[in-house]
Amino acid sequence: MTRTAIEAHDLGTTYRRRKDHWALRHCSFRLPAGRVCALVGPNGAGKSTLLSLAAGLLRPAEGSLRVLGSPPAEARTRIAYVAQEKPLYQQLTVEDTLRAGRALNPGTWDRAIAERVVGDLPRGERVRSLSGGSRTRLALALALGKRAELLLLDEPMADLDPLVRHRLMGVLMAEAAEHGTTIVLSSHILTELEGVCDFLLLVDGGRIRLGGDVDEILAAHTLLDGRDAGQDDRRDGGRPGDRPGSPLAPHTVVESRATGRRLTALVRTEGPVDPARWEATRPSLEELLLAHLRAPEAPSLLTPAATAGAREAVTAS
Repeated sequence: MTRTAIEAHDLGTTYRRRKDHWALRHCSFRLPAGRVCALVGPNGAGKSTLLSLAAGLLRPAEGSLRVLGSPPAEARTRIAYVAQEKPLYQQLTVEDTLRAGRALNPGTWDRAIAERVVGDLPRGERVRSLSGGSRTRLALALALGKRAELLLLDEPMADLDPLVRHRLMGVLMAEAAEHGTTIVLSSHILTELEGVCDFLLLVDGGRIRLGGDVDEILAAHTLLDGRDAGQDDRRDGGRPGDRPGSPLAPHTVVESRATGRRLTALVRTEGPVDPARWEATRPSLEELLLAHLRAPEAPSLLTPAATAGAREAVTAS
């Protein structure tokens, strides 16, 4: 049976300052171990909250969460978490920080990978004097040097220049391939995720709207483009595909847009596509995600790999 890195059942938590407002609710999913997972969603969707819960820094208000087979607090030594703020001890130098990483992880510390990520940063420079991008490199060096089983990275590349970002992405992918490390990567740079991540979790409205193998999710969707399609629907003010008899039936419409006498739609295919009416293409990951983000009412989709198992197999954290 495939090992599980993270599994949630009806997970819910409220904001610290607004206990009546849910950051996550009815959130259920499974992330198999050894995957590189893109965690995406709009601002305020609950991505950072989900990562903090998985890191054991927050406790859920309801539901349950298991990380590497244990409650998050018990799995902390096997997890490395890099938050958006990249918290580091400001008075320490780069060399002091690396030395602290070795002292805190005596059995697993890998100085070679930490040095590779730090690169040419001056070892005597204090953290408070470093640029945002340099602090990011140092925080990632600590995370990778720990040799954790699970890396939780919250917008880790946002303040890096494209060349450094590309190089560090390569390091992350090599880690996943060589050591079977599970990586959860939150990012707003959608083009950066394609070709890098093999698993997807789209968080929106406090729940998982898309989850599973990237290839399976892409294969379940099709971009349709047709001339003179959906004219009656648009004349009546409806969204094409909303009613029986629509030219987009029987497919599930995620998003449709009319331009003049043409209709373009992203659909979840529910049968053959009529080639006489539609030009069908496979969407890119960016096209898929943007369409779902623009259409929050679209139905959710979790592939079997992302579907949580029986609830009784998961104990509350």
